[in-house]
Amino acid sequence: MSGKRGRNVVVMWLTGRLVPDHKTIADFRKDNGPAIRESCARFVELCRQIGVLAAGTVAIDGSKMNVVNNRDRNFTTGKVKPQIEHLEQSAAQYLGEMERTDRQEQSEAALRKVDHLKEKLARVRQEVQRLQGIAKRLKDTPDGQISLTDPDARSIATYGKGTGLVG
Repeated sequence: MSGKRGRNVVVMWLTGRLVPDHKTIADFRKDNGPAIRESCARFVELCRQIGVLAAGTVAIDGSKMNVVNNRDRNFTTGKVKPQIEHLEQSAAQYLGEMERTDRQEQSEAALRKVDHLKEKLARVRQEVQRLQGIAKRLKDTPDGQISLTDPDARSIATYGKGTGLVG
């Protein structure tokens, strides 16, 4: 057996066919981060000692794994700015609509419409504030990304144009 299928069979054998859910894996990684890093460092050192790795060797794991973090809960500067601009345009439209409604006769229906628009405007403003807070936090991140559900998740480019996944 070779490749991914072989690894899967070994993992199934090692775990006795147990299938942990995403939360179990995420918690394990979070709770054991220092030990995992130490194990990886020792493994690399062992590989150097037995001559598998040379001083100039660079290894990259190109695996792409789906995570629980939805694309809508992953933010980059390039995603936040257009969202804020779109919301600000919506707010301007709501304000314009309220102004037009105010100039018309003050019927019961017009008053309800204005109240409804005020609620929508409040939600838009609240979302803009939330996104502006995320934009401020993005400035302090080394890779320019924030994932709200799983902090380790990152936006990963895929082959198709405009596609990608959070993994």
